[in-house]
Amino acid sequence: MKLRWQAAGATHVGRVRRGNEDSLLVDAERGIFLVADGMGGHAAGEIASMLATDAVGTLLREGIDQGLQADALLERMVEALKLADAAIERHVLENPSTRGMGTTVTAVVLCADGTYRLGHIGDSRAYLMRNGELTQITRDHTWVQREVDEGRLTAQGARRHRLSHILTRALGADSTDEPDVLSGTLLPGDRLLLCTDGLTGMLTDRMIAKVLRLEIRLEDRLAELIRQANERGGRDNVTAVLVEILEEAVEERRLD
Repeated sequence: MKLRWQAAGATHVGRVRRGNEDSLLVDAERGIFLVADGMGGHAAGEIASMLATDAVGTLLREGIDQGLQADALLERMVEALKLADAAIERHVLENPSTRGMGTTVTAVVLCADGTYRLGHIGDSRAYLMRNGELTQITRDHTWVQREVDEGRLTAQGARRHRLSHILTRALGADSTDEPDVLSGTLLPGDRLLLCTDGLTGMLTDRMIAKVLRLEIRLEDRLAELIRQANERGGRDNVTAVLVEILEEAVEERRLD
């Protein structure tokens, strides 16, 4: 059985920032999806997120077109993130005024066997909604998340903390920073959300889940998420990609 899906992506500058340093990739034909949140200012963040999106997207597309299977695609994901980090480092060396730029990346590729392979670094997130329940499947690489993990801060306190924006890992920050790589299974009816912290910083998981449960077009769900994020302050760029696994799977023909 081969899964089918539909997908959409959207981005908005928000209500405070002058420029949009987020990037996204929606390649529904190949099952490749990505969000990236650049940092650095003076357009450098925008450059970093675009470099990462181009590097990761190119290598994953090549992998799909070469017919790589799930485990090989996971290896390709790691290779792609390292290539993206090197591209950012090379750009900084050639353009010293962009020193300090970097980006988060959360990328997923849907595999022919009904599984996904995911690469993640920074505080953009991936969520999975199954049977109406929303689960965060990535873990933020932030100072406050580390404090939560070590029991010195509550999850609620982390949301309000003045250092909630401090990353502990990102592309372009430190070449020794390692991305998380994850695998999982997708089922008909699942909804997969990738988003930058311009969304999650404004909306709680409960608010996000309420919108994702709406039986409206993907584009309309994304528009509603962005509208609510801006309504609650829109302090950052807001970017999201939504993938819905369709109920009608394709039965593959078997030769006797």
